[in-house]
Amino acid sequence: MAPISIRSVLISESVDPRCRTILEENGIRVSERHNMRNDELIAEIKDYDGLVVRSATKVTADIINAANNLKIIGRAGTGVDNVDVDAATKKGIIVMNTPSGNTISAAELTCALLMSLSRQDESCPHELLSLCSVFWFFMGAELFGKVLGIVGLGRIGKEVASRMQSFGMKTIGYDPITPPEVSASWGVEQMALEQLWPQCDYITVHTPLMPSTVGLLNDETFAKCKKGVKVVNCARGGIIDEAALLRALESGQCGGAGLDVFVEEPPKDHALVDHPNVISCPHLGASTKEAQARCGEDIAKQIVDMIKGKNLFGAVNAQVLASTFSLESHKLIKLAEAVGAVLQSCTAKQEYSQIQVNTEGDCMKSSTGYMTSAVLVGLLNGEFGCCPNLINALSLAKESGIMVQRFHLSDGVCRVEVVTNTCTVKATGAVQGGVPVLLELDDSVFRQPVSLTGNLLFFKAPASPQLLSSVAGLLAAEGAEIECFSAPSDHTEDRWYCVGVSSLLPDLGALKPLAKEAAQLTI
Repeated sequence: MAPISIRSVLISESVDPRCRTILEENGIRVSERHNMRNDELIAEIKDYDGLVVRSATKVTADIINAANNLKIIGRAGTGVDNVDVDAATKKGIIVMNTPSGNTISAAELTCALLMSLSRQDESCPHELLSLCSVFWFFMGAELFGKVLGIVGLGRIGKEVASRMQSFGMKTIGYDPITPPEVSASWGVEQMALEQLWPQCDYITVHTPLMPSTVGLLNDETFAKCKKGVKVVNCARGGIIDEAALLRALESGQCGGAGLDVFVEEPPKDHALVDHPNVISCPHLGASTKEAQARCGEDIAKQIVDMIKGKNLFGAVNAQVLASTFSLESHKLIKLAEAVGAVLQSCTAKQEYSQIQVNTEGDCMKSSTGYMTSAVLVGLLNGEFGCCPNLINALSLAKESGIMVQRFHLSDGVCRVEVVTNTCTVKATGAVQGGVPVLLELDDSVFRQPVSLTGNLLFFKAPASPQLLSSVAGLLAAEGAEIECFSAPSDHTEDRWYCVGVSSLLPDLGALKPLAKEAAQLTI
C-alpha cells in the first residue's frame, strides 16, 4: 500500500498524553477538543485527516459524510460500536482499534466479578451492614470444580480462562472463529452453544455487539441453563437481554449477574442495578491507568506505522490492505488499477453487471483480494459521488448491483472480464521489468506489450499497410504526436491498436474515418 498522508489529527476525548506526543514526533499536527456536541464535531472534522476517539464520541454517518479529508478513525480501545463502520467504509475511511490495549484490564474485572458473585451473599452492601449485628450467617460458594462457560474466545476470553483455571474451574467455551484445537491448547474445550448452556455454573460473554450477538442470552437460553446460573457481561450492553435477565433473576433461574455494561449508559431504568443479586459497575472494563496508557500509545503507533508504510494493525474494515505494504504489491496494484481504467475507457457510459478477476501465477497467489479491489478502483473511478479506493471499492460495486467474482490460476498474469448491459470486454495485464503492461484487449494480443502509463489512445480498426501513417497524420492535425505504437499480432479481423500520444484528443470523433471504436485515457 502506498503510504497514506495524515497531516492533522483531531483527538475528541481524553486519551493518554503519549498519543499526542507520538503523533507530533512524527510530524502530525494534533488538536484536542473534548466533549464536543454532534454539530460542533461536524463543523470541526472537515479540517482533519484523522480522528481519535474513545467510547463517548459517537462517530455517526452525518459526521463521516461531513469529513471530506478524513482518512482514518482511530478508536483507542477495542469496541467500535460507537463508530458507523459501514458509513466509513463506503467513504473509503479506515476504522482502526487497539485490540489488545485493554485486554488485561477487562479480563481482570471479569474475574473480579466472577469471584464477587461466588461470595455474593457475603459481600453485598446490605449484608455488610450485618457487621454491626449479632447475626453473621451469610454463605458463599467456592469456584473450585465449577464450570465456567466463556462465549467469545478472543484475547480477553483467553486471559479470563487462564486466570479462572488457577481457581480450579473447568473452562468450556464457544467461538465461531477461534479453531477448537487452538482454544484446547490453553485449556478451553469448545462446543456448540446448545451443549454449553446446560453445563455452566457461570457464564461470561466476550463478543462484539452485532446482529448475531444481540440478546444472545435471552429467555430461551436462560431456560436451557442450570437453575441458579450466574452471568457476567464486561463486553457490550445488549449481548444479554436485560429484560430476560431480570425475569431470570426474579424466578431464580439466574442466581446472580455481574454487569459492567448496559444497553443505555448510564441506565435510566434501575431495576437491574438495584436488584440484590446484581453487582454493577459503570463501564470500568478499560478504566485502568495501564489500559488507557496502552490504548493511547497503541493507536498513535498504529497510525504512524500505517502512514510510514510499515504495516497495518487493528483495521476493522480494511483487511484488504494488510498485504499491500511490499514494493511488489505496489506494482500489482498499479497494474490492476490501470487494467480497470482501460476497461472503463472502452465501456464508457455503460452499466456494469458483472466483473471477473483472475489472478494467475505464484507472484499473484496472495494478491487476488487487493488486486480485485484495485481493478474496481480503476473501473469505477468517477462513477460515484466519492472516490473509490481499496477500502470501499467492493462495497460500492455491491451497492451498484455489480457481481464481482475472483479466482486464482497459474499463468502469472491478471485477466479481467467486464460484462455490461450491451457487451463483454476482456483485458489481460502483467508486471514486466517492474512496469505494468497490457498484453491483451478482447481478442487482440499485442505484439509489443502496452506500457500502462501516460496518455493512451486505443482504437479498433481493420489491418491496413497505411493505417499507422493515416493515424499519425490525423493525430498531427489535432496537435498530438505518436510516442509509441502497439499493434495486434493477428491481422485477420478488426483488432485493437494502442498509441501512446503526447496529449489526448479533444474529440474522439476525429478517428471515425479510420476506427470503428475508440477510447482514450491518462494513467
